[in-house]
Amino acid sequence: MSGHSKWATIKRKKAATDAARGKVFTKIIKEITIAARDGGGDPAGNPRLRLAIQSAKASNMPQDNITRAVKKGTGELEGVRYEEINYEAYAPHGIACIIQCVTDNRNRTVAELRHLISKHNGNLGESGSVAWMFERKGVVTVERGKHSEDEVMEIILDAGADDLKTEDEFFEIISTVENLEKVRKAMEEKNFKIESAGMQYIAKDLVALDEHGAADVMKFLEFVEENDDVQNIYTNGDF
Repeated sequence: MSGHSKWATIKRKKAATDAARGKVFTKIIKEITIAARDGGGDPAGNPRLRLAIQSAKASNMPQDNITRAVKKGTGELEGVRYEEINYEAYAPHGIACIIQCVTDNRNRTVAELRHLISKHNGNLGESGSVAWMFERKGVVTVERGKHSEDEVMEIILDAGADDLKTEDEFFEIISTVENLEKVRKAMEEKNFKIESAGMQYIAKDLVALDEHGAADVMKFLEFVEENDDVQNIYTNGDF
C-alpha cells in the first residue's frame, strides 16, 4: 500500500498547481455529470453524486457550476455525452497501471494515450492484461489533526473498514466498495475533515523501485495524467 500512498501524496501536492489551471474543476465536473446521469440528480439518494459534490465544494467550485453539471447529467440541460473507460498499461520498469478516463471521443482518447505512453517508454496493454493485479476498494482520506490511530481504528472497525494507513497529515481508510459510504458517514459523524472519498484500484502486490526507477515511473505518470481525458491512474509501483 505504500506505493499507492506515495503516489497519492505526490498527487495531493500537485493538485494545488492543477487547481490553479482549472484542471481539477474539469475532472470534478465530469464526475458530477456522470454520477447524475447514472444515479439521478438527488445527492441524498446517489452516494457517488454526493461524494462528487463534496469534492467540488472542497475545491471551492462555484455552486452554479455544480448545478449545471448535475442538470447536464440528468438531461435537464444539453451537454456532452461522456463515456467512462479504463485502459491498462505498463509504465517503465514493468510497472502495471490502470488509467481511468472520461471521454466524449473514445478514438481520440486511445490514440492520444497510445502516443503518450509509447513516447514515455511505456506500453498500452490489452484489456485484462493488468486488471487482475488490482482490487476495487473504497478509500476515505481524512485529515489526522490531533486524532490518534487507536481512535480512528475504533470508529472504522465498527463501520466495516478493512485497513488503515497513516501518512504525515492524513489517515487513509480502506474498505470494500459496499462499505465505503458507511465508513465515510462514520468519519463525518465524528467530525473528521474528509479530504476525499471514492472507489479506487489498489494493487494486490507492489513492485519495489529504486530511486532511479521511481523517478522514471513518476515522470511517466505525470505526463499521462496531463491528458484532459485522464481522471485517475492507479499503479502497483512501490516508490
